[in-house]
Amino acid sequence: MNDLLLARSLFGTTMGFHIIFATLGVGLPLMILCAELLFQKTKDHDYAIMAKRWTKGQAVLLGVAIPTGTIAGVQLALLWPGFMEVIGKVMALPFQIEIYAFFIEALFMSIYVYAADRISPKMRILSVSLVLLGASASAVLITNVHAFEGTPAGFRIENGEIADVDPWAAFFNPSFFISAAHVAVSAYMTGAFMICSISAFNMLKHRKNQRVLRFHRKALMLSLAIGGIFSLLTALNGHESAQMLHEYQPEKLAAAEGLFETQDYAPLAIGGFTDKETQEIKYAIEIPWALSFLAGNSFETVVVGLNDFPEEYWPPLFVHTLFNGMVLIGSFLIFLSMAGFVWNRLLKKPNFPKPFMYAFVIAGPLALLSIEFGWIFACTGRQPWVIYRVLTTAEVVTGSSQIGLLFILFTLIYVILAVAVLLVLKYYFKRHPVENELETEASGGSISIY
Repeated sequence: MNDLLLARSLFGTTMGFHIIFATLGVGLPLMILCAELLFQKTKDHDYAIMAKRWTKGQAVLLGVAIPTGTIAGVQLALLWPGFMEVIGKVMALPFQIEIYAFFIEALFMSIYVYAADRISPKMRILSVSLVLLGASASAVLITNVHAFEGTPAGFRIENGEIADVDPWAAFFNPSFFISAAHVAVSAYMTGAFMICSISAFNMLKHRKNQRVLRFHRKALMLSLAIGGIFSLLTALNGHESAQMLHEYQPEKLAAAEGLFETQDYAPLAIGGFTDKETQEIKYAIEIPWALSFLAGNSFETVVVGLNDFPEEYWPPLFVHTLFNGMVLIGSFLIFLSMAGFVWNRLLKKPNFPKPFMYAFVIAGPLALLSIEFGWIFACTGRQPWVIYRVLTTAEVVTGSSQIGLLFILFTLIYVILAVAVLLVLKYYFKRHPVENELETEASGGSISIY
């Protein structure tokens, strides 16, 4: 492996690990807020217990998201010094504002965890709302740097020097709003479906304990409602993202769909794999004209093919598989939430059959997998550029020759952190089973939110 590939592998591994905690750190506060609001409205203590237990999980995840995010920031400077030189002069605003977003999240998370039972219901709702706001803003601001890489604005390079810098034009680059919406709604979707998985697993585990079963059924239905809403919004935003690629990064859209020849009435390829030699998608199901409509809301839209670009500008062709995996999982989650709603609300069935329950159990991990697919697709599909049509990744990589050793050491650190998180969560929830809190509530005892 050359230094460029090692550097990309190291940073990709760091981001692939960090994004799990960052995504859940944005998605779970929404679930906590919904549980808190339902508790204040209905006075059903089951929702207070949900808020308390999910907050404990959020605190553990935040404890890992912070150091891994810090590692990612350090690696940006160490691995990509040429990139950070441009970012420092043009796109420093998101990093500066993100500090305040994180401050808000951390401050009100502390208030909600340690003082929730000593403040008014309105202040509890305000606190967790600000946790959600801070977490979402932090994710949006950092992701905006990625948006800038794909649609750079607010500067130009003249004789190798950066000139005419407009920080706000760079900040509000053409894909800012679509990218910001995507990172938010997909995180809310993932947080909801992770709760769905946990609830369904516990319903299968405690199917003979009716009281515990009712508690987890409430959590399941809440997560399906929230997950269904945001999976639909994620799909709609994905449509807008495809149109953004059509306008600003056409070769990335062409690679995602394995389209080699420019054409109108372009078909949408589902499944299969891209064969570079024959320039076709093998074993795919093609939907006639659908890609043209996806790209421009018209079957007559001309979609540019890969052959209109120099081959050295082509993204890796395996991004077609990543794109399909992301879309397939998203479609499954939409179907699952709608089927659950129909079964429980319209058909009035109190219990879900086992195939439903097993599908609910895998929904959360699948949602996280789609996040990973989407992130890899977004970054790899931009290659060979680190800043589209401005700087290549090879131009900005570090000259260090010790990247291989760092890759091994950091991978080991991430394995240790992952095991530690699982053990801490298992230890806490094993020592504090939900049955105990439900019994306390039934006996008339007070339930501490922390």
